[in-house]
Parts: sequence; C-alpha cells; structure tokens
Amino acid sequence: MKTAPSISANIETAWNLEAHRLAPDEVQVVFSGRWCIDQDLPSSEALHAELTADTRRLSYRSDDLTAWDSGFLAFIAAVQKFCTARGIVIEQSGLPQGVRHLLGMAFAVPERKVSGRKGGRRSLFFQVGTETIEFFHGLPEMLQFLGEVTLSFGRLLAGRAQFRMSDLWLEVEEVGPRALAIVSVICFLVGLILAYLGADQLRMVGAQLFIADLVAIGMVREMGALMTGIIIAGRTGAAFAAQLGTMQVNEEIDAFKTLGISPIDFLVLPRILALMLMVPLLTLYAGFIGMLAGLLVSKTIFNIGVFEYYTETLRALEIKHFLVGLSKGSVYGAMVAYSGCLRGMQCGRSAEAVGEAATSAVVTGILLITITASLLTIIYYQLGI
Repeated sequence: MKTAPSISANIETAWNLEAHRLAPDEVQVVFSGRWCIDQDLPSSEALHAELTADTRRLSYRSDDLTAWDSGFLAFIAAVQKFCTARGIVIEQSGLPQGVRHLLGMAFAVPERKVSGRKGGRRSLFFQVGTETIEFFHGLPEMLQFLGEVTLSFGRLLAGRAQFRMSDLWLEVEEVGPRALAIVSVICFLVGLILAYLGADQLRMVGAQLFIADLVAIGMVREMGALMTGIIIAGRTGAAFAAQLGTMQVNEEIDAFKTLGISPIDFLVLPRILALMLMVPLLTLYAGFIGMLAGLLVSKTIFNIGVFEYYTETLRALEIKHFLVGLSKGSVYGAMVAYSGCLRGMQCGRSAEAVGEAATSAVVTGILLITITASLLTIIYYQLGI
C-alpha cells in the first residue's frame, strides 16, 4: 500500500511527487501519475521543507501527469498561497493549461473576509470616536445614494423608471394595512399618556376640558407622525434592510445590474413611494386613535361629556394642524425608506452583515426622523404655521 509521499532534506524521489533544486534559489516540482481526489494525495506541507529561506523561484513539470482533478488544484493552490506569503515567484508554465486557467479564476478575486466579533472592552471615548469617524466616512456614500434616488425619481416623472406597479401595490399593502394593528396600540397608549399628563396640570386651574385641545393638537400635529415614524422604522425599515441585504448576499442585485436593470428603480423606488404614500395616512389614523384615548380618559376619570369633548376638539383643530402632521408623516416615511434601502444596498456578503444592516437601518431611520422633526418644527414656527 502506498503511503503519502514526503520530501526529505536531500530531495529524494517520492511516489508521484519529486522536487529538484535547479539552482541555490530555485526549486522545480515534478508531478507524475494520477493526481485525483480518490488517491492518497500528499499534503502541501510535504513541499514546505524544501522551500527554504533562500528559495526565490518555484517551477513545475507535469509531462508525466496522466490524470488530475480538484485534488491536484487544491494542492497547487495551497502551495501558491504558501509561496505568495513568503515572496517566492511561481512559474506556472509547466502546469496543464486547464489547471492554469482554473487557478487564474480562483485567484482573480481576493478572498472574501468576514470580520469577526471584536474582543475586549473598549472605553466610552474610543467607541464614540470610532462611531463618529465611521459616520463621517459614510457621508459620501449616503449622498451618492441620495443622488441615485433623486435621479430615479426624475426617471419616474419622465415615465422611464424600471419598476412594476404590482410591486408598488404589494409594498403599499405591506407597509400600510398590515401596520394598522401596532399603530393602533401604540398611539392609543400615547393618547392616554398625553391625557393623563395634561389633566394633572390642568386640574390645578380647573381647566380639565382643555384636555381635548392638548390631545387633539399634540396627536394630529406632532405625536401621531413621530410615533408612526418610529414604529415604521422598527417594523418596515429593518425589513427593507434585511430584504435587500439578503438579495445582496445571494447576488440577486448583481444579477439586476448584469441584465441592465437599475436596482434603484426596481427595488428602492417602490419602497420609498409606498412609505411616502402610506405613512401620512397612518399618521392621520394615529391622530384619531389618540383622540379616542383622550376621550376615554376624559369621560371615565374626569366626567367630561362626550359632546363637550367633541365640541372642544373641533374648536381646537384647524386645517393647518392636519397639513403639518401629514407633511411630517410623508417626510418621516421617506427618511425611513431611505435609511432601510441604504443599509440594505450597503450590506456585506454574509448572514451577520444582514443583521447588522437591519440594526443600522433602524438606528439611522430614528436619527433622521429626529433631525427632520427638529428642523420642520423650527421651520413651521418661523412661518407661523
């Protein structure tokens, strides 16, 4: 029975592998017989002993090689990695043409490296500094993606956008009607909190009736849009990032580019349009749910009549409050869709990267909502709206 060959320091001939030192700095490896995976093939470590520190060149001869398969390729690839790490030049002209072609394809793309978890505890200042640097490094990519989305909207207005209306309606159904349950629960509870907080202060001056004003204006103008945006960021923004990230891992987005289809048009545009259309409607719905919660508190706790509460609500609300809430909802929806699609398109090629993209999408979405909420509040205040 043949055993796995090895090469001694004297470069003795071994089974189907021989090594000859042609010069003090050059080693030639000669292959013979069958090099197939079902054979007892030698390990590449058998050759490492001959590639001493003074070796600068390695060549091959395969004239007597009768058959080879992936086992032979694995041996050659391992030797090539070993030599590359030590700066040894490899001459592949002595290998079969098919082997050279397959090696060229194997090493044409660098090995994909997945960053592992970073061990050790980091100080607070180190983490803050790292996040700040990463944020500023990511700004050009965010601006580039914003430009691509803007161009996609331009193609939409010109009637040249590459997306299907059926995809848009599917996204509308997903981000709209299916989000009603969670929006109802959260906004009802927020309305209860506003009513209780307002009543605690208004009771001091005997003005409990103005609970209706506080809840109505607060929910319609500010809290309805804000809470809906945060809910959608956690529910839909993360879903967008996970969907696009999974497509990135499966190389489906690369397939779109190969087919000449813009991924921004086909994947991103319907999602942004769906959220810009549905979040304002969800905001309006959230406002009414919050007002119902305020009515419940006023009736059961403070003995305010339903008609009184209804009349005071109508007196407090103006059309501008609804317009402000709807405009903020539309902007928040665009921010959530932008952040979710951005992180999904930036996703790496691993399962861990998909999770990181989903988490980053939620954080980015809430951050953008907070920034735009502050800016819009200042702008509307200056305009007197």
